Amino acid sequence: MHLGSRLVTARKRTGLSQEQAAAHLGVSRQTVSKWEQEASIPNLLEAQQLSLLYGVTLEELLEQPSPQQQAEAAIASIDDKTQQEVDWSKAWATKYPILSTYQQQVDLPTYAVPLKKLLSRLRVNYHYTDEEALLVLKDILATVWQHPEQF
Repeated sequence: MHLGSRLVTARKRTGLSQEQAAAHLGVSRQTVSKWEQEASIPNLLEAQQLSLLYGVTLEELLEQPSPQQQAEAAIASIDDKTQQEVDWSKAWATKYPILSTYQQQVDLPTYAVPLKKLLSRLRVNYHYTDEEALLVLKDILATVWQHPEQF
């Protein structure tokens, strides 16, 4: 979450309008709006006043999200309908081109048949849904790839 979003969230959590926050801080409503839209940023004194007004630490207010937090926020922002409509292989192929070409190079049935059996075993043995079994298998593959020495 960016500074502007954190400011909006903190202000709304306190129940203040932009006008009310501006009055408490001695700035214009437009200034508060610009901070929230990231058209400008508060100076250090204003940031300290904001943290006091909103009841958060200065660190919480100014903290940059970690890559993990950014990824989690991006994932959370995708609703179920969009999830179903997106061709994820095509989307990821922009970063990993092999995803758009491997089908012409790899004998898919050689790998698909045993993978289908593994998915079925996960569904039966653990009562996973199709989606859950797929996610578990993906995670197992990622673990083996990241830590091959353990297997």
